[in-house]
Amino acid sequence: MWHTVMPDPILLDRRNACLGIAGCAAASMGAGQARADDWASGANALRIVVVKSARKLMLVRTGRPFHSFPIALGQHPTGPKRAAGDGRTPEGHYQIDSFNDQSRYYRALHISYPNREDMLRAEAAGLPPGGNIEIHGLPADFGDYDPKFFPRDWTDGCIAVSNRAMDTIWKSVALDTPVEIRA
Repeated sequence: MWHTVMPDPILLDRRNACLGIAGCAAASMGAGQARADDWASGANALRIVVVKSARKLMLVRTGRPFHSFPIALGQHPTGPKRAAGDGRTPEGHYQIDSFNDQSRYYRALHISYPNREDMLRAEAAGLPPGGNIEIHGLPADFGDYDPKFFPRDWTDGCIAVSNRAMDTIWKSVALDTPVEIRA
């Protein structure tokens, strides 16, 4: 006799559950992957807030942080990103626009940098704005390293978190989740 074993619904992470529910709804509407506004909108919407000066990334819902993680930034963290290769982390409003579980770092969430303001700033300076800005984990050889703070900034402009933090963030967000990066 054959038995179908269903996974324990409590063990399903929210992102996969939402992708599954939204995917079913999307299939009937002819849409693609789940988007943030498909499962959380308005005052209850999840967003990511990065405060560069405090070296913190926060997951925020209803205006209140419910998770906070230490971060490392670009090698030149003060001020907004101005051009490709400047080692700065951008400042402004963006969205998660892709998930990458094959990154050279432990998982990566690509953000929608450059936005319109970034493009205009770079164009005025006659420079390319750069791109490929991500929120990502650490290199593979760091394993389960989960610091209370990062002793130095080391990325090329991305936002680095521990691999444990990346697991939590990865499970909490969807495509189009807003990302606000503050000075």
